[in-house]
Amino acid sequence: MRAACLGTATALVGLLACAPVAAAATDTDSAHTAGGDRVITLIGRLAQQTRFPVNPGGAPAQGDRTVFRSVLFDQYGNQVGDTDGTCTTTRVDNGGAEECVVTYNLPGGQLSVQGMVFGILNPGPPSSFDNGITGGTGEFDRARGSVHADTIAPGTRRFTIDLDR
Repeated sequence: MRAACLGTATALVGLLACAPVAAAATDTDSAHTAGGDRVITLIGRLAQQTRFPVNPGGAPAQGDRTVFRSVLFDQYGNQVGDTDGTCTTTRVDNGGAEECVVTYNLPGGQLSVQGMVFGILNPGPPSSFDNGITGGTGEFDRARGSVHADTIAPGTRRFTIDLDR
């Protein structure tokens, strides 16, 4: 049960870290709010995931790690990039929690995202979470803002990237 829950939570986080996303897709799926913020919406599907448990075959433990890669799609189903990241279990009580570091590789640059994901050991679909954008490269140089993730199907999440301007 733990592996299924951890996998789902990690899949969601994995979807946060994106790799190359076509510039047209980013423009198509982005909007500017009244305050000048830029919002990009992407769908991520888990492509690869490896777990490194502290206690192989045993109970979840602090220090368990997961490495993942997810493929990103725009609202029309076009592949526009991928994410890459790692999550480390920081607690196994109260539903568990992971600290995750993810990179979104997008057309024009990369976004770095970091934060906590809670409830990783709870049964059922992983809960939504918000992580902070800690920086970027190229077009996203000095980026700030947040990423909100919602599970929309097993191994599939919707990521709403809100870039502060």
